[in-house]
Amino acid sequence: MGMKIKKGDLVEVISGPSQERGGYKGKQGRVLEVFTETDRVLVEGVNFVTKHVRVGQSSQGAREGGIETVEAPIHISNVAMIDPETKKPTRVGFRVEEVEKDGKKKTVRVRYAKKSGKDL
Repeated sequence: MGMKIKKGDLVEVISGPSQERGGYKGKQGRVLEVFTETDRVLVEGVNFVTKHVRVGQSSQGAREGGIETVEAPIHISNVAMIDPETKKPTRVGFRVEEVEKDGKKKTVRVRYAKKSGKDL
């Protein structure tokens, strides 16, 4: 089964502490990277961690040590795709559609955002 979330998707964090409590729940961002082997996604602006960098030499010469913040991947189950119409988190489904290509019929799986809201 392919990953339902792809690089470049707009997703919302649907679990964890709320933003008032310093978490990222409800925050939306673009997927920068998908790590299929660990089922994690890197979302822009989400899950910043503080990384302590040792002072050392890099190939370019000087390397600053200190503390930097970088995004850390979060588990795919903690994010949901945003429905472009309602701007709310939604589930992703796959439809099987027949597509004609070069005169041949081809069955492809097409991703679509399921309706979010009351009519689930």
